[in-house]
Amino acid sequence: MEVSGPEDDPFLAQLHRVQCPVCQQTMPAAHINSHLDRCLLLHPAGHAEPAPPRAKRRRPSESSALKQPATPTAAESSEGEAEEPDDGGETESRESYDAPPTPSGARLIPDFPVARPGSPGGKGAGQRPAAAAAGSASPRSWDEAEAPEEEEAAGDADGEDDAGRWDADSAATFEASGGRPHARVPAAEEVRQLLQGKPLADTMRPDALQDFVGQGRAVGPETLLRSLLEANEVPSLILWGPPGCGKTTLAHIIANNSKKHSVRFVTLSATSAKTTDVRDVIKQAQNEKRFFKRKTILFIDEIHRFNKSQQDTFLPHVECGTITLIGATTENPSFQVNAALLSRCRVIVLEKLPVEAVVTILMRAINSLGIHVLDSSRPADPLGHGSNSSSEPSVFIEDKAVDTLARLSDGDARAGLNGLQLAVLARLSARKAFGKKSGQSYPPSRVLVTESDVKEGLQRSHILYDRAGEEHYNCISALHKSMRGSDPSASLYWLGRMLEGGEDPLYVARRLVRFASEDVGLADPSALTQAVTAYQGCHFLGMPECEVLLAQCVVYLARAPKSIEVYSAYNNVKACLRSHQGPLPPVPLHLRNAPTRLMKDLGYGQGYKYTPVYSEPADQDYLPEELRGVDFFKQRRC
Repeated sequence: MEVSGPEDDPFLAQLHRVQCPVCQQTMPAAHINSHLDRCLLLHPAGHAEPAPPRAKRRRPSESSALKQPATPTAAESSEGEAEEPDDGGETESRESYDAPPTPSGARLIPDFPVARPGSPGGKGAGQRPAAAAAGSASPRSWDEAEAPEEEEAAGDADGEDDAGRWDADSAATFEASGGRPHARVPAAEEVRQLLQGKPLADTMRPDALQDFVGQGRAVGPETLLRSLLEANEVPSLILWGPPGCGKTTLAHIIANNSKKHSVRFVTLSATSAKTTDVRDVIKQAQNEKRFFKRKTILFIDEIHRFNKSQQDTFLPHVECGTITLIGATTENPSFQVNAALLSRCRVIVLEKLPVEAVVTILMRAINSLGIHVLDSSRPADPLGHGSNSSSEPSVFIEDKAVDTLARLSDGDARAGLNGLQLAVLARLSARKAFGKKSGQSYPPSRVLVTESDVKEGLQRSHILYDRAGEEHYNCISALHKSMRGSDPSASLYWLGRMLEGGEDPLYVARRLVRFASEDVGLADPSALTQAVTAYQGCHFLGMPECEVLLAQCVVYLARAPKSIEVYSAYNNVKACLRSHQGPLPPVPLHLRNAPTRLMKDLGYGQGYKYTPVYSEPADQDYLPEELRGVDFFKQRRC
């Protein structure tokens, strides 16, 4: 094939481009002959097949920021050669057309950008935002479907870059990418765009039960709840669990499943919703049920924030089936939810996510972002030196960083995902600032997220503790039982859990005073003195100085001998008094006080023996006659 035109002039040849009739690539006219020699060897029969006609394109907007170069008509073209105006010339937009085929069977392609679905320049399904942005900014798109694989392997440098400009930099980029123009925006910038906006924890929320991990005991494959949810028979539920365990995610999955069965799903938050909002939802649910036989599921996040009267609003409507209530709470529903409402709902206990489940969730997010996990067990080049592959992942994270993030999350998937997001964004921002400082148009596109970056991105207190909730009572109970079991190490641990979680030190000191009398008792009478002194010291010093005083007292009480003799005997007395039938027996006369003459005449104090004047124990009864012979230290009941 011969191309007529001014190819004898190298400068003019750079301004004229033609299309290869075999592989449909557009290139400078000066390169067409050498390109065809190689192309025909790779595609011996390709030149005989005409290219399929392209559909007509719509007229580009004249207000577009990108002016397109003019395309000559078929008459103005010379044997398949397309001319373009000078670099500074621009023409107004005009109607596109189907170019006539060349003698070889191929047709000319106007210099309009053609964005096809699925191509990097088009807005195809599954395309990342950064790739779409890069494609929309490029005047010419690279059609992966039309690029021959053999051309990629040959590393042909006769192609044209995505901007339609053929210069030294573009040629170098084209050759380095194996005959394929690489994106103007680095892949690291794509990751940044994906992470900006919504939190990663919300972006990665699964939509199906099979993707819901870490709660096999509650919604595992063989559980009753799983069967009900898959059959769209959703009962009223109270989802109870710590933060980040999947309560809202499970409700989100139920919502997606409900849409498939035309079930109305309404979400309210008890932190912002009012009683009027709840009544409006219930009223609409009544209309939906009456006129359309349509069910309504009402999800209340943080339902414990509703007071008792607000919770009573749900009772009759849950009872009659107007709504199906799903409540999520981090507090013990036994204390925070009305007993009447609790009896109408099934309580689903969600536990802290194990480390393996958090790792699975983190790896799912890492793969979706295109981040490559760097195996620390074998040497690697994390910065990608010596590699020109544009498809190589540009953001790396150490595998030990993923494990550390999963462990530090303390079973909180939300904290883990948000920590990953912060760590990656911090590294990308640091590299971008470095690139601008060094004068690069784009920062270095390959970054490495290390274990230290993850720890810095997850700066939070990992102690789940609520001074007014269930964890408050759980920790003080654990402290009490550890001291009773004479385990000073465990006792110090639970003391630290409480103090580091923000517990009032005076509350802990009061409990230690009680323990000194109840569990140590007369086995070590000085224990009570230690506890009272510790309380006074906490009152004088306050936190954090008083924590050592409490630690000393806790260790002393844990190591002290134990005796509940006094505690048990007094409980026997209380049981005797509460179980007594009829009026309580009167105080014996010889034990009564007689401050007046009348009382002495009535026999008060008569026959009392003053024991200090006796050398031996006096024979005298001190219990009422009905209880004579009872020993509360040896028997529980009188």
